[in-house]
Amino acid sequence: MGTNGFRLRRSEGSQRNGASPRSQGAPPPQHPQQPPYRPQPPSGLTRDDDNPGSTRAFSVDSVNSADGYGPGYGPAPDGPGPGYGPAPDGTAEESPTAARGNVTTYRAGQRHPQVSGVRLAWRPLLACIYRHPDRTFAQMRWHQVWAPALIVSAVYGALAVFGFADTRSQVLDATFSIALTIIISSAVGIIVAGLMFGGVTHVLARRLGGDGAWAPTIGLSMIITWTTDAPRLLFSFFLASNNAFVQLLGWASWLLCAGLLTSMVRQLHDLPWGKAAGAAALQLIALLILIKLPILG
Repeated sequence: MGTNGFRLRRSEGSQRNGASPRSQGAPPPQHPQQPPYRPQPPSGLTRDDDNPGSTRAFSVDSVNSADGYGPGYGPAPDGPGPGYGPAPDGTAEESPTAARGNVTTYRAGQRHPQVSGVRLAWRPLLACIYRHPDRTFAQMRWHQVWAPALIVSAVYGALAVFGFADTRSQVLDATFSIALTIIISSAVGIIVAGLMFGGVTHVLARRLGGDGAWAPTIGLSMIITWTTDAPRLLFSFFLASNNAFVQLLGWASWLLCAGLLTSMVRQLHDLPWGKAAGAAALQLIALLILIKLPILG
């Protein structure tokens, strides 16, 4: 009994000191040392290819695609990144990582980016058409210009009566009512002709892939058609229609009309120069045959 109690107290004392009776005198356990961590090379590479002086070419895309990570940016998010969601009109915008390198190309038939700016009054409009045509046409892309177009056409038609020697003498020798009827008829005829020319140009532009509105196209077409011929009309009051200077001025005004019409169609309908010129070609031919050649001849 006494011997067993002494052994029990001795065992409890050894446990308090952190050693068990079985572990006294036994050597500590030996754990095998693990080699230091070394990252595994990508698939297709050997460990010797990581040694200094030994390189090997491999595809970055293949390495990144194996883990689902981009080139050092971690896993791609589940949804579109900030700022690249669907546009307000429902069309998806391109990400800057697209194949075209963050370049957005507008195609005819889609929504055209509107140019900021207020609508021009008639005086700045008439001046800026000749000073800054491209910028003016882009700014007036969604603005109708019926009032300036109708006024310019009516004034041109009323003055065109005095551009011919025969009609000028008839108006001056006729009574007031007859002269007024001739002037009003000429003004109405020029307005109708301008509307028809502009309508044909708009239809051709839409057939060629343009997306401009019909009211700005027709209105600006009328303004361009009649204002470009105004210098020739003014000189025809004092000079004969077969005068060399008047004829040269008439051909120059027709070429100026062709350039401005092409620029207008290009800006309003977002067409390349070739298609814009094709859309304006029929109006220019009709203007040449019906008005220019009879006047210049």
